[in-house]
Amino acid sequence: MSDSALPAAGVGSSSAPRPRAFDTIVYGGLAIGILDGLFAFVFYGLILGAKPLRIFQSVAVGLLGRASYDGGTKTFLFGLLLHFIVSTCIAAVYYLAAVNLPILIRYAVPAGLVYGMVAYLGMNYVVIPLSRIGLRPFSFRLFLPAFIGHAVLVGLPVALIARWSAGPQASRQE
Repeated sequence: MSDSALPAAGVGSSSAPRPRAFDTIVYGGLAIGILDGLFAFVFYGLILGAKPLRIFQSVAVGLLGRASYDGGTKTFLFGLLLHFIVSTCIAAVYYLAAVNLPILIRYAVPAGLVYGMVAYLGMNYVVIPLSRIGLRPFSFRLFLPAFIGHAVLVGLPVALIARWSAGPQASRQE
């Protein structure tokens, strides 16, 4: 086999702008955690009237069961920690996908919006039913705002952070 049959270094997908792992996962996870947490306090707390303590206790229910609601501040903080762990995992999945699919960097806005919706569906129809929460009844009143919220406040920020971390050449391609 001749050397000319091998691809040259820097040719192909490796020449596409790549997001940086730390930036995308850490900053993306923080952005998702903060924005989604604010959404939860505004939508479930202010609009639907849930008590602030119960918002993140509900996250802890996934591991602790309904006893989480009796745990006070400790289970609130545990739920908050779990929320940021999940947010970081969502950012890590986007990073891994973007490294292998440069189109997610090139078209960050539509890719991010779609990713946020997919993340919502995955959490609500795969992860949560497998947790101690179990399958919840469908409510369009809850579904639509949360679905849109995840597109804008979860998927879009991590996609834009990934594109930013890939450098200025990534922004010029769109």
